[in-house]
Amino acid sequence: METSEVAVMLSMSTSWVYREVSKLGLKVYKLGRGKNAKVLYKRTEVFKWLEQQKIY
Repeated sequence: METSEVAVMLSMSTSWVYREVSKLGLKVYKLGRGKNAKVLYKRTEVFKWLEQQKIY
């Protein structure tokens, strides 16, 4: 998933995702170098994190 997709799913801004990703425990996969690098996240990891946030 791209950062924008994660942001939409979490109802947050892309800058929030970039800032909080390490606190969330999500691994970042970077394809390419420099400004044109694409930052991706595994869909399963995002859903796993969401499951952990569930309040019973």
